[in-house]
Amino acid sequence: MAYDTSPDIMAEQLGFLFPALREAAMRRYALIMFDEARQFADSLGKEGDIDLPQAMNELTVKIASRCLIGQEVRDRVDTGFAEIYRDLQKGLNTLGFFLPRLPVAAHRKRDEARRRVAELFGGIMDARRNAEASPDDFMQTLMNARYKSGRALSDDEITGILLTVLFAGQHTSAVLATWTGLELLRAPAYLARVRDEVQEVYREAGSMSIDSLQRLPALENAVRECERLHPPLIMLIRKVLEPLRYGDCVVPAGTMAMVSPAVSHRLPHVFADPERFFPDRFAPPASEDKQHHYALIGFGGGKHACMGKNFAYMQLKAIWTVLLDRFDFSLSGAFPRPNYGSWVTGPERPCRVRYRRRAQPSVFS
Repeated sequence: MAYDTSPDIMAEQLGFLFPALREAAMRRYALIMFDEARQFADSLGKEGDIDLPQAMNELTVKIASRCLIGQEVRDRVDTGFAEIYRDLQKGLNTLGFFLPRLPVAAHRKRDEARRRVAELFGGIMDARRNAEASPDDFMQTLMNARYKSGRALSDDEITGILLTVLFAGQHTSAVLATWTGLELLRAPAYLARVRDEVQEVYREAGSMSIDSLQRLPALENAVRECERLHPPLIMLIRKVLEPLRYGDCVVPAGTMAMVSPAVSHRLPHVFADPERFFPDRFAPPASEDKQHHYALIGFGGGKHACMGKNFAYMQLKAIWTVLLDRFDFSLSGAFPRPNYGSWVTGPERPCRVRYRRRAQPSVFS
């Protein structure tokens, strides 16, 4: 679905990712996030109801494709790419992790979608080369990149890396954005604090930027608390390459080592009253996540910690800043249970919320 290679080549490829996550790029992304969230809010009208997981999935696809791949892919989201991408997402399941080539319907659709994505990306790259165009985006960064040997990346390598980046920047973010909205809706007192914080920051700032998004600790702590209570990946899996000693145990080579954020995040000796939605646990003086280096592992840890965590936090804050500025929301039914049938754990469906446009004017210029 995405891409795999040897550790030495992967190390070089990770180096190609850094320009896409530097401060100058993140400042540009903040403007894109606001623009896409604003367009989405404008499309909703005055009132109605939406399937929240679907809405967050579509919005984050638009943001991530525009930020992390290029405008040409974003322009195709509404005309075919979103459907292809959904078939790829459906291939991201537990069965596929252990038996990726099992000929079931989801895997056949996944493979066809992967082929169609390769054709789409390859066509865009050919058009750029023919026009000698060089837009400022990550696809072009990879097209211009060279390995230490001087070799350019193949179109297949570029496609695989772009899909990896897109999944990293979108799939888990869509799920976490959904849980953040749901938890805030059943915590009205904390939601009021978030709204007051947004009003205070943007009455002064006037427009969204990376700097204004960094001045929203109440909203960021809500996102972090949802990462703790509803980690998108409930299992992190590594293959043990050589015998590993942990405490009094030795894990033999060849076995699979599994860590569950869904369990670790509810350890009562790390997080007080762990079943409670309590974002202030991340604020001083509690700062419960600072008690241990790996207390909060929703985005992994160690060598394979997610490079895009700050991108994800910024994206979620941008989305809910705009939506809470524009609308009042309420759940259409009971609070949903997690859907453990998917590798990335969102809420069970249906999961609909009602919305009504707020009477007060927007704080954004």
